Amino acid sequence: MATLVWDAVGSRIGETGTSKGVYYPLDQTGKYSPGVAWNGLRSVTNSPEGAEPQDFYADDQKYITLRSAENFSGSIGAYTYPSEFAEAIGEVELVTGANLTQQPRKTFGFCYRTAIVNDVSGDAYGYKLHLVYGATAGVSESAYETINDTPTLIEFSWDFTTVPVAVTGHRPTAHLIVDSTKVATGKMAALEAKLYGDADTTAELPLPDAVVALLTTGD
Repeated sequence: MATLVWDAVGSRIGETGTSKGVYYPLDQTGKYSPGVAWNGLRSVTNSPEGAEPQDFYADDQKYITLRSAENFSGSIGAYTYPSEFAEAIGEVELVTGANLTQQPRKTFGFCYRTAIVNDVSGDAYGYKLHLVYGATAGVSESAYETINDTPTLIEFSWDFTTVPVAVTGHRPTAHLIVDSTKVATGKMAALEAKLYGDADTTAELPLPDAVVALLTTGD
């Protein structure tokens, strides 16, 4: 049996960055399409809730611990957002260039990418694709200040909550993570062609079962 080794060359791995954000509106058929690039994406914070323990006792001792359902939620920070995202934050265009606020908010999906780094390849080691389903956005505070000698950009921030989608053989989920260091290059390319679009297809957010089918094709 092998002896455990800590911090071997190539095994010092971490995760950083947020890039390649895409917004996908949910249409009336339950499809997330067409996706649009999210420029100015600054951050995505994942803040799951729930999974609280509930202890049960019998025979004068702890008998079993059950946990409540986990809910996926978080926040999005950005310097700007796609015009299509307006419907997700309760804005409706009355006429070209004039938006009405405080309207019903629409459900959406989105994806973003984080870098996987290690001590040998740096940020070229790999990346993760995060796919988020069934999201609705909360209100955002925007603080506008006069332009001065230390200019700053306004950063928008929206809290979001989700409703999970079905996954065959598993509990429903609203968050799927795909790791490029564990998936064949060709299959990652096929998934990214779906997510980002190509010359022949419109960018769309495939549901988890469709992602599984795509990543297992040829296995």
